[in-house]
Amino acid sequence: MNAPFGRLVSLSHVHDPATTPLFPGDPEFRTDIAATVANDGYYLRYIQQGEHTGTHWGAPIHFHADGLAADELDLEDLLLPAVKIDVRDQCERDRGYAITVADIKEWESRHGRIADGSAVIAWTGWDAKWGTPEFLGTAETGDQQPGFAVETMEWLLRTGRLGHRGALGIDTFGPDLGSDDTYAVSKLLYREHRISLECLANLAALPVTGAWVLVGGALYRGGSGSPATIFALITDRSAETSIPGAFRRAPE
Repeated sequence: MNAPFGRLVSLSHVHDPATTPLFPGDPEFRTDIAATVANDGYYLRYIQQGEHTGTHWGAPIHFHADGLAADELDLEDLLLPAVKIDVRDQCERDRGYAITVADIKEWESRHGRIADGSAVIAWTGWDAKWGTPEFLGTAETGDQQPGFAVETMEWLLRTGRLGHRGALGIDTFGPDLGSDDTYAVSKLLYREHRISLECLANLAALPVTGAWVLVGGALYRGGSGSPATIFALITDRSAETSIPGAFRRAPE
């Protein structure tokens, strides 16, 4: 039976302690064999990892003590229309590149206004660095990863593109610049029902417009998020404006 949305694409890396980069200071990621077919009649592992290890999503409580936890969000918060903004060239030239309002406006001049409540996903090229030292960087560049500028986040909020519901997605550790230990962008993002999608993979397969993202993962009670398989639901016509009403051209 054919799925009504056309194609299903995973935007998640395989979680593997041997290849998954750890955010500095996060708990160890390990897998221990708890049962084997030979000894117990079944195979089972005990997985230990932080809620924000590997490809994952974050809930408002991650940065706000009074924010919604993973189990308190609506299902609609985890299914969002997606746009992909390709900033690989900028990030190739500047490892600490801050995505600007001008980048978003230039994208909209070609593809139309981002619909309110979208998942705005930045493709920095970091998904190709997964499992290599380049993801974290050298001793000289280890704190440098691209992200969204604070003024860009403020603009997305002020103009409604990230409204009551929506997400920032990125293929790095998170939407903040790697050098920003204040997490200013995240603190602005994690209000209302907005979420983050982090350490995304396979962004070459995500259309610029016309797809939806579906966040799958355990809903831990009181959770700040969860390691996740994040799916792209891609229609047969996904490219520019294949979902009626999801994207529209409009002036600034």
